[in-house]
Amino acid sequence: MNAPVPGNFFVVSAPSGAGKTSLVKALLAADPGVHLSISCTTRAPRPGEEDGRDYHFVSRERFHAMRDAGEFLESAEVHGNLYGTREAWVREALGAGRDVLLEIDWQGAAQVRRLAPEAVGIFILPPSLHTLAQRLSGRATDAPEVIERRLRVARSEIGHVAEFDFVIINNDFDEAARDLQAIVRAARLRLAVQTRRHESLINAMK
Repeated sequence: MNAPVPGNFFVVSAPSGAGKTSLVKALLAADPGVHLSISCTTRAPRPGEEDGRDYHFVSRERFHAMRDAGEFLESAEVHGNLYGTREAWVREALGAGRDVLLEIDWQGAAQVRRLAPEAVGIFILPPSLHTLAQRLSGRATDAPEVIERRLRVARSEIGHVAEFDFVIINNDFDEAARDLQAIVRAARLRLAVQTRRHESLINAMK
Protein backbone atom coordinates (compact mmCIF):
# COMPACT_ATOMS: atom_id res chain seq x y z
CA MET A 1 0.00 0.00 0.00
CA ASN A 2 1.44 3.36 -1.07
CA ALA A 3 2.07 6.01 1.54
CA PRO A 4 -0.32 8.98 1.36
CA VAL A 5 0.85 12.06 -0.51
CA PRO A 6 1.84 14.72 2.07
CA GLY A 7 -0.72 17.46 2.56
CA ASN A 8 -0.28 21.13 1.73
CA PHE A 9 1.03 23.42 4.44
CA PHE A 10 -0.41 26.95 4.74
CA VAL A 11 0.75 29.73 7.06
CA VAL A 12 -1.53 32.77 7.47
CA SER A 13 -0.25 35.88 9.23
CA ALA A 14 -1.49 39.45 9.72
CA PRO A 15 -1.27 42.39 12.09
CA SER A 16 -3.81 42.29 14.92
CA GLY A 17 -7.20 43.53 13.70
CA ALA A 18 -6.65 42.80 9.99
CA GLY A 19 -9.33 40.09 10.01
CA LYS A 20 -7.11 37.04 9.88
CA THR A 21 -9.14 34.93 12.31
CA SER A 22 -12.47 35.70 10.62
CA LEU A 23 -11.05 34.89 7.18
CA VAL A 24 -9.57 31.62 8.41
CA LYS A 25 -12.91 30.64 9.96
CA ALA A 26 -14.64 31.38 6.65
CA LEU A 27 -12.09 29.21 4.82
CA LEU A 28 -12.55 26.30 7.23
CA ALA A 29 -16.33 26.50 6.83
CA ALA A 30 -16.07 26.55 3.02
CA ASP A 31 -13.31 23.95 2.65
CA PRO A 32 -13.43 20.96 5.04
CA GLY A 33 -10.20 19.69 3.50
CA VAL A 34 -8.22 22.33 5.41
CA HIS A 35 -7.37 21.49 9.02
CA LEU A 36 -6.46 24.24 11.50
CA SER A 37 -3.59 23.66 13.88
CA ILE A 38 -4.70 24.77 17.35
CA SER A 39 -1.94 26.84 18.94
CA CYS A 40 -0.97 26.88 22.59
CA THR A 41 -1.05 30.28 24.27
CA THR A 42 -0.53 31.81 27.68
CA ARG A 43 -3.08 34.59 27.16
CA ALA A 44 -6.48 34.49 28.82
CA PRO A 45 -9.47 33.33 26.76
CA ARG A 46 -11.56 36.08 25.17
CA PRO A 47 -15.37 35.99 25.47
CA GLY A 48 -16.71 33.02 23.48
CA GLU A 49 -13.37 31.25 23.13
CA GLU A 50 -13.05 27.63 24.22
CA ASP A 51 -10.01 25.65 25.27
CA GLY A 52 -9.12 23.09 22.60
CA ARG A 53 -11.27 24.78 19.95
CA ASP A 54 -9.75 28.24 19.60
CA TYR A 55 -6.49 27.70 21.51
CA HIS A 56 -4.93 25.41 24.04
CA PHE A 57 -4.75 27.79 27.00
CA VAL A 58 -1.77 26.94 29.22
CA SER A 59 0.19 28.58 32.02
CA ARG A 60 3.51 30.25 31.31
CA GLU A 61 5.20 27.49 33.32
CA ARG A 62 3.60 24.79 31.20
CA PHE A 63 4.46 26.66 28.00
CA HIS A 64 8.12 26.99 28.99
CA ALA A 65 8.25 23.28 29.84
CA MET A 66 6.80 22.36 26.42
CA ARG A 67 9.23 24.67 24.64
CA ASP A 68 12.21 23.34 26.58
CA ALA A 69 11.14 19.81 25.63
CA GLY A 70 11.22 20.76 21.93
CA GLU A 71 7.48 20.27 21.41
CA PHE A 72 6.95 23.41 19.31
CA LEU A 73 7.46 23.79 15.58
CA GLU A 74 7.47 27.53 16.24
CA SER A 75 6.89 29.81 19.18
CA ALA A 76 6.81 33.55 19.72
CA GLU A 77 5.88 36.26 22.19
CA VAL A 78 3.18 38.62 20.91
CA HIS A 79 1.79 41.54 22.93
CA GLY A 80 3.25 40.02 26.08
CA ASN A 81 1.71 36.57 25.55
CA LEU A 82 3.39 33.35 24.39
CA TYR A 83 2.16 31.31 21.43
CA GLY A 84 3.38 27.98 20.04
CA THR A 85 2.51 25.32 17.46
CA ARG A 86 2.83 21.66 18.45
CA GLU A 87 5.14 20.05 15.90
CA ALA A 88 4.02 16.44 16.41
CA TRP A 89 0.41 17.19 15.42
CA VAL A 90 1.44 19.14 12.32
CA ARG A 91 3.87 16.49 11.09
CA GLU A 92 1.36 13.70 11.69
CA ALA A 93 -1.45 15.53 9.86
CA LEU A 94 0.71 16.45 6.86
CA GLY A 95 2.10 12.91 6.70
CA ALA A 96 -1.44 11.55 6.59
CA GLY A 97 -2.17 13.69 3.54
CA ARG A 98 -4.22 16.39 5.27
CA ASP A 99 -3.86 20.05 4.38
CA VAL A 100 -2.81 22.00 7.47
CA LEU A 101 -3.15 25.72 8.17
CA LEU A 102 -1.30 27.68 10.83
CA GLU A 103 -2.70 31.04 11.95
CA ILE A 104 0.40 32.65 13.45
CA ASP A 105 2.35 35.91 13.56
CA TRP A 106 5.26 36.82 11.27
CA GLN A 107 7.86 35.63 13.82
CA GLY A 108 6.36 32.14 13.87
CA ALA A 109 6.04 32.17 10.09
CA ALA A 110 9.75 32.88 9.75
CA GLN A 111 10.56 29.91 12.00
CA VAL A 112 8.25 27.65 9.98
CA ARG A 113 9.88 28.70 6.69
CA ARG A 114 13.27 27.60 8.00
CA LEU A 115 11.98 24.17 9.03
CA ALA A 116 9.35 23.69 6.29
CA PRO A 117 10.28 25.80 3.24
CA GLU A 118 7.43 24.20 1.28
CA ALA A 119 4.87 26.06 3.42
CA VAL A 120 2.71 28.54 1.51
CA GLY A 121 2.86 31.93 3.25
CA ILE A 122 -0.20 34.21 3.12
CA PHE A 123 -0.26 37.71 4.64
CA ILE A 124 -3.49 39.60 5.35
CA LEU A 125 -3.38 43.39 5.17
CA PRO A 126 -6.00 45.97 6.23
CA PRO A 127 -6.88 48.58 3.58
CA SER A 128 -5.29 51.28 5.76
CA LEU A 129 -3.93 51.89 9.25
CA HIS A 130 -6.95 54.13 9.93
CA THR A 131 -9.27 51.20 9.18
CA LEU A 132 -7.13 48.97 11.37
CA ALA A 133 -7.47 51.42 14.27
CA GLN A 134 -11.24 51.48 13.82
CA ARG A 135 -11.44 47.69 13.86
CA LEU A 136 -9.34 47.42 17.00
CA SER A 137 -11.47 50.04 18.74
CA GLY A 138 -14.65 48.29 17.62
CA ARG A 139 -13.67 45.12 19.45
CA ALA A 140 -14.31 46.87 22.77
CA THR A 141 -12.05 44.31 24.44
CA ASP A 142 -8.85 46.37 24.79
CA ALA A 143 -8.01 49.58 26.62
CA PRO A 144 -6.95 52.63 24.50
CA GLU A 145 -3.30 52.24 25.48
CA VAL A 146 -3.42 48.59 24.39
CA ILE A 147 -4.89 49.60 21.03
CA GLU A 148 -2.17 52.22 20.54
CA ARG A 149 0.51 49.62 21.31
CA ARG A 150 -1.08 47.19 18.85
CA LEU A 151 -1.02 49.86 16.13
CA ARG A 152 2.69 50.49 16.73
CA VAL A 153 3.36 46.78 16.53
CA ALA A 154 1.20 46.51 13.38
CA ARG A 155 3.41 48.97 11.52
CA SER A 156 6.42 46.81 12.32
CA GLU A 157 4.60 43.60 11.36
CA ILE A 158 3.50 45.00 8.01
CA GLY A 159 7.17 45.57 7.22
CA HIS A 160 7.53 41.79 6.86
CA VAL A 161 4.93 41.44 4.10
CA ALA A 162 7.61 40.77 1.45
CA GLU A 163 8.52 37.52 3.20
CA PHE A 164 5.23 35.89 2.16
CA ASP A 165 4.09 34.25 -1.08
CA PHE A 166 0.62 35.82 -1.25
CA VAL A 167 -0.93 39.05 0.04
CA ILE A 168 -4.66 39.64 0.56
CA ILE A 169 -6.05 43.15 1.15
CA ASN A 170 -9.02 42.71 3.48
CA ASN A 171 -11.11 45.66 2.34
CA ASP A 172 -14.23 43.72 1.35
CA PHE A 173 -14.52 40.62 3.57
CA ASP A 174 -16.35 38.40 1.05
CA GLU A 175 -13.81 39.17 -1.66
CA ALA A 176 -10.92 38.56 0.71
CA ALA A 177 -12.47 35.23 1.74
CA ARG A 178 -12.73 34.19 -1.91
CA ASP A 179 -9.10 35.19 -2.44
CA LEU A 180 -7.99 32.99 0.45
CA GLN A 181 -9.97 30.03 -0.89
CA ALA A 182 -8.48 30.60 -4.35
CA ILE A 183 -4.93 30.46 -2.97
CA VAL A 184 -5.67 27.13 -1.29
CA ARG A 185 -7.14 25.68 -4.48
CA ALA A 186 -4.22 26.94 -6.56
CA ALA A 187 -1.69 25.41 -4.17
CA ARG A 188 -3.33 22.02 -4.61
CA LEU A 189 -2.87 22.32 -8.38
CA ARG A 190 0.87 23.00 -8.34
CA LEU A 191 2.85 20.75 -10.65
CA ALA A 192 4.81 19.10 -7.85
CA VAL A 193 1.61 18.29 -5.95
CA GLN A 194 -0.32 17.03 -8.96
CA THR A 195 2.63 14.93 -10.11
CA ARG A 196 2.68 13.13 -6.75
CA ARG A 197 -1.07 12.69 -6.58
CA HIS A 198 -1.58 11.57 -10.19
CA GLU A 199 1.77 10.09 -11.14
CA SER A 200 0.30 7.05 -12.94
CA LEU A 201 -2.20 9.10 -14.89
CA ILE A 202 0.33 11.68 -16.01
CA ASN A 203 2.92 9.05 -16.97
CA ALA A 204 0.33 7.10 -18.94
CA MET A 205 -0.37 10.10 -21.15
CA LYS A 206 3.25 10.95 -21.94
